[in-house]
Amino acid sequence: MTDTPLRIGLVGAGGIAHAHLPNLLRLGATVLVYSEVGADALVAQYGGQVVDTLDELLASVDFVDVATPTYTHHAVVKKALAAGLDVVSEKPLARTDADALDLVEAARAAGRQLYPAHVVRFFPEYVRLKEAVDEGILGDLAVLRFSRSGAFPTRTPWFGDRALSGGIIMDQMIHDLDIARWVAGEVVRVSAVSTRRGDAEHPVEAAHVLLTHASGAISHVAGIWGPQHLRFTTEYSVTGTLGSLAHSSLAEQNYTADLASPDAANGLMPEVDPTEDPYFLELREYAAAFRGGATPRVTADDGRIAVRIANAALESLATGQPVALEPEVR
Repeated sequence: MTDTPLRIGLVGAGGIAHAHLPNLLRLGATVLVYSEVGADALVAQYGGQVVDTLDELLASVDFVDVATPTYTHHAVVKKALAAGLDVVSEKPLARTDADALDLVEAARAAGRQLYPAHVVRFFPEYVRLKEAVDEGILGDLAVLRFSRSGAFPTRTPWFGDRALSGGIIMDQMIHDLDIARWVAGEVVRVSAVSTRRGDAEHPVEAAHVLLTHASGAISHVAGIWGPQHLRFTTEYSVTGTLGSLAHSSLAEQNYTADLASPDAANGLMPEVDPTEDPYFLELREYAAAFRGGATPRVTADDGRIAVRIANAALESLATGQPVALEPEVR
């Protein structure tokens, strides 16, 4: 690994860029920002340098962080890979299965690294869950429940267009679909239901996705885009043969454990340093990998498979039938 200061290109200046830019700067990097709109205001708020074109950015940086709308990911990421650059892409990696696979193959052919920004894998509540499962504290997993709720993103109209964003399943719930697979293993069957109520000014969208894992475990994933006053919350409850672990962002005690061996909970739910922003931890891990460090906890294939599961859920919505996912040949 080298200590030479990084030059990072951030593409996009929308809502999620406010989580990316300050944390890229915390890496000690020079950050160049390109966006069709909003770059000047974003840089004025946090720092960095605005560039006028995407080509100028690609010619001037060590790696690229793509934080543009979902339907643009494929074109921007592929152009960055073609320029010989490593790439971080906001989730989902792409809108379609074909585009996600194309990006994974393009990165492999170019000999470049590509990582999707599945930031929930860096949140301590979910890291603890993964550790508990890997250490066998919960035994064999049986039932996993995940929930994620927040206000409908009405200020950015493309979110509400399922063809562009994939709706609540592809945009918001993909986090929990990815976590379910990370924790309980490969998914072999997907079914989903959803509802959309209200009007253009007061929309509500909700979905429930049921995953069957190759292990036999079942995951239930729920998501809500609700009224504008709805507070953003996350929850999970995971039960296995030796006990359960639960999390609620609304609870005063963030984690609760009910285990066959009470001593197993010791050290499982430690206090977390509030300065350790998961977005910073994510970008630091990816930047280290780009500079020759360890392979990150999220791979391009993880991003591609998350898109595949989300699109299977969307197919189930359209057909009213469960969708079988054939095992992948490695």
